[in-house]
Amino acid sequence: MTDLTDFLAAWTDAERTGDTAFLAERLTDDFIGVGPFGYTLTKPAWLARHRAGDLRYDTFTLDEFDVRSHGPVTVVTARQTAQGTSAGAPLPHQLRDTIVIVHDDDPPRLAALHMSFIAETPGAPMLPG
Repeated sequence: MTDLTDFLAAWTDAERTGDTAFLAERLTDDFIGVGPFGYTLTKPAWLARHRAGDLRYDTFTLDEFDVRSHGPVTVVTARQTAQGTSAGAPLPHQLRDTIVIVHDDDPPRLAALHMSFIAETPGAPMLPG
């Protein structure tokens, strides 16, 4: 898991610091990110929010990993803990991420990311009922 651990550490650091050079190299051309409210971002849109400064992280970490490998694809489910802002609004403190990494070429690349709220954490909407 060392290569995977190294990749995830480098990716979380790039997200936290807005390192668009790393992200441009390590997101697949057809990358899709799904935010906690269900919106989708293509690779160009993902990079644009960092370049414009619309997304700012003070902290960004992953833990609680569940890793499943299927040939050249690894699916990681993890807890994301972050503090920052998006377009000036506070980000949810914790999300559950599903991260799809392809490693058919070297280096590994991020093909998809799906984020969802974790119930009853700061920033998450109220549960119905």
